[in-house]
Amino acid sequence: MTAAGLKSGPGGALRGTVRAPGDKSISHRSMILGALASGTTTVEGLLEGDDVLATARAMRAFGARVEQEGGGRWRIEGNGGFSEPTDVIDCGNAGTGVRLIMGAAAGFPICSTFTGDASLRGRPMGRVLDPLARMGATWFGRDKGRLPLTLKGGNLRGLQYTLPMASAQVKSAVLLAGLHAEGGVEVIEPEATRDHTERMLRAFGAEVIVEDRDGVRHIRLPEGQKLTGTHVSVPGDPSSAAFPLVAGLIVPGSEVTVEGVMLNSLRTGLFTTLQEMGADLVISNVRMSSGEEVGDITARYSRLRGVVVPPERAPAMIDEYPILAVAAAFADGLTVMRGIGEMRVKESDRIALTAAGLQACGVTVEEEPEGMTVVGTRGGNHPVRGGGLVHTHGDHRIAMSHLILGLAAQQGVAVDEPGMIATSFPGFAEMMRGLGGDLSEA
Repeated sequence: MTAAGLKSGPGGALRGTVRAPGDKSISHRSMILGALASGTTTVEGLLEGDDVLATARAMRAFGARVEQEGGGRWRIEGNGGFSEPTDVIDCGNAGTGVRLIMGAAAGFPICSTFTGDASLRGRPMGRVLDPLARMGATWFGRDKGRLPLTLKGGNLRGLQYTLPMASAQVKSAVLLAGLHAEGGVEVIEPEATRDHTERMLRAFGAEVIVEDRDGVRHIRLPEGQKLTGTHVSVPGDPSSAAFPLVAGLIVPGSEVTVEGVMLNSLRTGLFTTLQEMGADLVISNVRMSSGEEVGDITARYSRLRGVVVPPERAPAMIDEYPILAVAAAFADGLTVMRGIGEMRVKESDRIALTAAGLQACGVTVEEEPEGMTVVGTRGGNHPVRGGGLVHTHGDHRIAMSHLILGLAAQQGVAVDEPGMIATSFPGFAEMMRGLGGDLSEA
């Protein structure tokens, strides 16, 4: 789409079957682990969005041979480690990418300089740099570890680290650095976060020991791990599947099926919440794919009711709160979301932007420091007006969420920076049009 914007409008029912794009978390990790491994790694179903492509370019810069073979298939020839890059590593908008890559790079006696787009340069990296520094890595950069920054690794010592916040990115960075740390590492998680790194390290041949002690996860990576190339089949991204599925729930007469969606219990908090809201959401054809459970999900138009989302569920759906807020706008009563302060340090302040976007469309939202409450439309008695221009500040999930709202509102909704959608969901507009949605350039 052009810089002019993208607009969605109300129309007929949405119907059809689509496949979710490859999971972004696993796509990033397949590139990084493939480059760290010795030998060949083949990947199918990779998400070829801007964020993952930035990680692919970074892996080439660190010495791996990375080839695109077409149709989501990629081949990575790893050398068992990273070599020093000759230029600055530009990670674009990829927060996951840069944090995991810094963790991996810290294990080697090389100097690397990282930057990104305006959004990424504004996001503090201290939460990752702190444990890496405790392990012996050094860095210098802008205030609070903002990019651009330069990292010098090598000669790392082991670390037992308790996560101060629920962050799979921080956990993963420490584990990747721990691959080359004397004595290995142990990460302690008071709140469980997505476990893709642990699963994928095992698939690449590493020994990862996970213990649950009184509800607290201890993840230990012993010293001396070696990774070997393998095959990765990337399942569908539940965060991306959320957009057509919520559209199916709020546009009258709709029935939408998304095939091949990852059902990892640490990623399905949104689906659980929607079902608690009364959504006709059916999961079928459940099977295993590359160590992850996947299934097909069908969403049918439903009369939703407001709920209080348990704060402890936040790590399992932290990226999905903007689209949950859209569903809540069409529900009967209040939907209360708390314990989601992490949203304020994503690609944008997602609490503030979600609230502002909904308010521009006639929805009442009460914003809190670490939460928000959406006042629903009383079961359709007071339809969502829509009609707003949503300022996304370059955040792809804010853009997509409000475009979904526009499909069910009384008036269309426009977003100002649709190009950023390609970071996580290339083909989003085309998919929604294929289901019958009215999306056009604004």
